[in-house]
Amino acid sequence: QVQLVESGGGLVQPGGSLRLSCAASGSIFSINAMGWYRQAPGKQRELVAAITSGGSTNYADSVKGRFTISRDNAKNTVYLQMNSLKPEDTAVYYCNAHAGVTTTLRYLEVWGQGTLVTVSS
Repeated sequence: QVQLVESGGGLVQPGGSLRLSCAASGSIFSINAMGWYRQAPGKQRELVAAITSGGSTNYADSVKGRFTISRDNAKNTVYLQMNSLKPEDTAVYYCNAHAGVTTTLRYLEVWGQGTLVTVSS
């Protein structure tokens, strides 16, 4: 099995910064894309940012220039640096990975449990 464990959420004032981390563990032989999604109350889950194993990135228009996604392939970890946070960034943030499982030699889409980010004064 593969697990994703997120950390780094919390309460921050508008204009502040937070850094989210997500570590993958388990029977993994490879991880392709990793990403962050978010879901605000009453809204659908949306892609925030994604990164391939080669380092190519993709961002939602709403976070471009403020958020930066990165990963450490040796640690199977993905990060999301969030700067200039706005109240509308308030949501549960979920980590996502396309991970190759050693027991089946197949790739699975795996989700973390979510971490709450609240931007409020």
